[in-house]
Amino acid sequence: MVGAGVLSLPYAMSELGWGPGVILLTMSWIITFYTLWQMVEMHEMVPGKRFDRYHELGQHVFGEKLGLYIVVPQQLVVAVGLNIVYMVTGGKSLQKVHELLCTDCKDIRLTFFIMIFGSVHFLLSHLPNLNSVSGVSLAAAIMSISYSVIAWAASANKGIAHDVDYGFRSKTTAGTVFGFFDGLGNIAFAYCGHNVVMEIQATIPSTPEKPSKRPMMKGVIVAYIIVALCYFPVALIGYWVFGNSVDDNILMSLQKPKWLVAMANIFVVIHVIGSYQVYAMTVFDMIETVMTKKMNFKPTKILRFIVRNVYVALTMLIAITFPFFGGLLGFFGGFAFAPTTYFLPCIMWLSIYKPKRYSLSWWSNYFCIVFGMLLTVLAPIGGLRSIIINCKEYKFFS
Repeated sequence: MVGAGVLSLPYAMSELGWGPGVILLTMSWIITFYTLWQMVEMHEMVPGKRFDRYHELGQHVFGEKLGLYIVVPQQLVVAVGLNIVYMVTGGKSLQKVHELLCTDCKDIRLTFFIMIFGSVHFLLSHLPNLNSVSGVSLAAAIMSISYSVIAWAASANKGIAHDVDYGFRSKTTAGTVFGFFDGLGNIAFAYCGHNVVMEIQATIPSTPEKPSKRPMMKGVIVAYIIVALCYFPVALIGYWVFGNSVDDNILMSLQKPKWLVAMANIFVVIHVIGSYQVYAMTVFDMIETVMTKKMNFKPTKILRFIVRNVYVALTMLIAITFPFFGGLLGFFGGFAFAPTTYFLPCIMWLSIYKPKRYSLSWWSNYFCIVFGMLLTVLAPIGGLRSIIINCKEYKFFS
């Protein structure tokens, strides 16, 4: 659950300000915990049947065809968007390690670091399924907690900058408004684990006496406690120390102690290697299923080899073309993650369980839906503007 989005939270705070930033960070934690609980509960709501994929639940709720059209495109955008961001994150972290540990070395362009990071996935992408990446995923989880702790601890150790400014980053009204929207997307991006929750729960054995939702919910509770312990200190201490001068990746703002900051960036690289595979596996599953069942390709090793290598190459190429961490997070956070995380589970819950009108459940779900839809509309606007502004100053493929 603790993704690379945690590194952008101080940047999001600088675009939102203290009050709105703390409120929105807390609201997002509560809402996404609630919607994640809903998804765990709906996994086995039909006796004797398990919804092992997000789109299977969508088909049960909305119908065979409509469910696919609603859920699958959103899942694909989420997974592909994450994989692109992870390519950028891995490349930038490798570049930061090189800059910190090799001060006399010749500068190497970000493009090459993204390619170095991407090359690992040409090998790992041929692992058979989610269970096979469990070791990589465990390492990723440990790394994400480690670099989160280093991020806020190193920031606290540095102390507040003498010229710190807690005002909005932009000095124009339009810039402030669009920056606020971008900040919304950055927060939404940080809470993006719902996309694969069904697939993860599907790996847990289940019987009528011991349904999978019990151990899954224990995992969710532990995960969200860890999320809170990582997200809030990074967001609040990072913003407190750097103010509105903080980078869109907090680790890029830190310089000392060199060995610790370098270690944190190495942890980020290990983490996003594992996370890339977790989300890529769902895309591989979708593409290979369509190609074998709908397009009548034979499920051969050659098909698997071509599909997975082409996918890795495409995500790497897009990351090299648009290596804008903050803008990508803002855009994908609203456009893709808000629907699958903030309000789609609520729509499904209302459709299935039909809570009594004006009851607590009814109000809770409609509040999440309205909040999520506002995120979906506003956040991509801010993220896209950020990308466009960065494009003006960036030389493509440099």
